[in-house]
Amino acid sequence: MTTKTSSTAHVSAVPLPMVPPLDSPEYLERLKKPFIPPSVTLKSIHAAVPKHLFVKSTTKSLFYVFRHLAFVGALFHLAWRSSEVSDWLSEQEKEQLGKIYVGRKAVEWGIWLFYWFWQSVCFTGIWTLGHECGHDALSPTAWVNTALGLFLHTFMITPYHSWRITHRKHHKGTNHLAYDETYHPFTRTDLKLPPPEKATSMHYKEMIEETPGFTLFKMVIRQFLGFQLYLLHNRKGNPKYPKGTSHYKPSSKLFKPEERPLIVLSNIFILSMLTLLVVWSYDRGFAEVWRMYFIPWLWAHNWIVMFTYLQHSDPTIPYYRGKDQWNFTRGALATVDRPVFGWVGRFFWHGIAHDHVAHHFFVNVPFYNLPAVTEAIKPVLGEHYCYDSTPTLYALWRSFTQCTFIEPEGDVVFFKNQKGEPMRIVIDENTREAADAPVNGRKLEKEVGTGLSEREEDEDKAL
Repeated sequence: MTTKTSSTAHVSAVPLPMVPPLDSPEYLERLKKPFIPPSVTLKSIHAAVPKHLFVKSTTKSLFYVFRHLAFVGALFHLAWRSSEVSDWLSEQEKEQLGKIYVGRKAVEWGIWLFYWFWQSVCFTGIWTLGHECGHDALSPTAWVNTALGLFLHTFMITPYHSWRITHRKHHKGTNHLAYDETYHPFTRTDLKLPPPEKATSMHYKEMIEETPGFTLFKMVIRQFLGFQLYLLHNRKGNPKYPKGTSHYKPSSKLFKPEERPLIVLSNIFILSMLTLLVVWSYDRGFAEVWRMYFIPWLWAHNWIVMFTYLQHSDPTIPYYRGKDQWNFTRGALATVDRPVFGWVGRFFWHGIAHDHVAHHFFVNVPFYNLPAVTEAIKPVLGEHYCYDSTPTLYALWRSFTQCTFIEPEGDVVFFKNQKGEPMRIVIDENTREAADAPVNGRKLEKEVGTGLSEREEDEDKAL
């Protein structure tokens, strides 16, 4: 296999800008190193994992599901009884009207704020458990995974089979610009920027630089509505699909003809959920449904977009093109493990961000075994294992403001920021020289390890 590369006589990493102290040591270490495409083999990674970690237990998985639903039910009960607490405080107003009234309002708002935050956390956990079902990772029995997945994802107004099918494509083509399904970056061409040799700071300022306020506005829209907009009309999905592409459309190019009945089934479940919400609103009033369901549901979507975006969108993580540089292993390694919200993410979100690298290599392994898988494969992956302990919300802002666009050409590319500055350069793993830099007006070619020709074999082993 060959790929176009070029070299320079001396190689050094891109000079680092002034870096805020919130960036983690792991991130800074990656940032200062030029990127060498990984050569670790899928066989060596599989060999490092003890066989017992692949075992799925229906009983154990159901325990986690019911435990999680118990938290959801307890929080619903708290919200349902919140008016009783307010009523009890109202009875005390006869003695201390002003003081207790202020206290009553504070307690009432405190209860709802407590409920909205923690129920949004629990709703997110429901979605992540449905995600596990989509990989057949909770039970060795297929119908158990399907039944649980339909129930859990329908509750979150996520079409189970539709999203399951496209999400598996994401795993098969992670961070390959032709095959991956989600969070496709803008290119220089998309933003109508001049070529890099002609672009000036004024071009970047006029075309893409934003005020912090506008950036925050865009982030809020994406965080709360982005996932549903992706499901509805493929927003930030792969641009290879035609206009009108939707997860709710059985004839969409997202799906094979034989998968269409499953899309219809998912739609029926979603319509049933929406009907239940309408009936609830008619019976009890929309205000109650808004407070008890939709506010935590919207916040849950914020958390879902947050960790799914951060798993693969980072200034230090590459995108691939063509058939020469990408293979399944390199795609899976274009993933970052993050201790998102510490024990909250580990307990309520079932480690979906903590052990995502291992999940990309072993999608069938149940989430409760992935911490051990992570520890088993880290020595094999070495420096190619990406971990980042940067505080989550700062990491989100960092990626949103620095992961602005990529170049429209190149086998391996990194994000550039709003000033057109790349954070990393790519190094030929054989010559240890910089790729994508002109040398005497020509490009060099090189052979790389396994590539796209072995893609199907790698997928079968991993999926």
